[in-house]
Amino acid sequence: MTAIPVEDLTARVAAILRGAGMNDTQSDALARIIVAGERDGCKSHGIYRIEGVLRTLRAGQVNGLAEPRLLPDDGKAIIRVNAARGFSTPAFELGLPHLVARARDLGLAAMVVNDCTHFSALWPEVEAVTDHGLAALVMCPSYASVAPAGGTSALLGTNPLAFGWPRPSGHPYVFDFATSVAARGEIELLRRAGKPLPEGWAIGPDGAPTTDPEAGLAGAMLPFGGHKGSAIGTMIELLAGIMIGDLTSPEVLKELGTTTLAPFHGELVIAMSPEAFAAGRPGDPSARAELLFGAITGQGARLPSARRFAARAASEAEGIHLTEAETALLDKMARLGLDAVD
Repeated sequence: MTAIPVEDLTARVAAILRGAGMNDTQSDALARIIVAGERDGCKSHGIYRIEGVLRTLRAGQVNGLAEPRLLPDDGKAIIRVNAARGFSTPAFELGLPHLVARARDLGLAAMVVNDCTHFSALWPEVEAVTDHGLAALVMCPSYASVAPAGGTSALLGTNPLAFGWPRPSGHPYVFDFATSVAARGEIELLRRAGKPLPEGWAIGPDGAPTTDPEAGLAGAMLPFGGHKGSAIGTMIELLAGIMIGDLTSPEVLKELGTTTLAPFHGELVIAMSPEAFAAGRPGDPSARAELLFGAITGQGARLPSARRFAARAASEAEGIHLTEAETALLDKMARLGLDAVD
């Protein structure tokens, strides 16, 4: 294992992306979010994702030179950003200060990101909003890879949903999860490791349950919680696809024709001011939330993201630990650029 400081790994990933032909706007934003996944101990959203970025870029399905555009502002609650067929992260970063200002002004605001390619975790975006003392809800579709409850083939996306609540000290309350039983990246990592899937994760192309990662990737993943996860996944198709005038997961798959590239769609970010919502009511929302969190941990339960925050602290103190194979892959991508991927 090799320990690399967070800043050094971020610079290294950004250099790989620039070497593949991406501009600073795209490469710097993507490097930050890729390294955030690695820093927080979430390997399925770390440097593993670079290959997918390069593959999507090489296929011409994303614009590595895109400059996102903030659309004309009508002063209402919706901030609109067009990613110009680039990645979602630079578009989010462009619109964030406008979203924050509008949420503070109105108590509630939403940012719609259209025409973007998405491949990353949502918790860095949630935390970027909670850093400003606002609660956040973030969601997006994906490509059809999840069967609806009772179905036999892929229709919904993994459709991640993330929420954050600001806290006066320490880390925010954050959860970020796919509405499938597991993220597709977790299945891919099990495939690469030659390990079987847990029961109940996937069905094969024939619609029958399977523990074979190859069959699961060729067939469909299953929603978490049966009909509950299926309903939430469908809600995300409606809110972060149809409602914002962007693609649903089946439409994304039809456009891409493959699940080996990062999906092209939209994203919805909602920011809320707890103080504005609680105005005129007794009690401070921040203090009341802390009582709730204390009651949870007082029973011996942990808050979501606690392990991730612990991994972050270790990474910031000791550096990010990469295996010899991982550092060799980074070297290969730095040397070959787009030729490093099939």
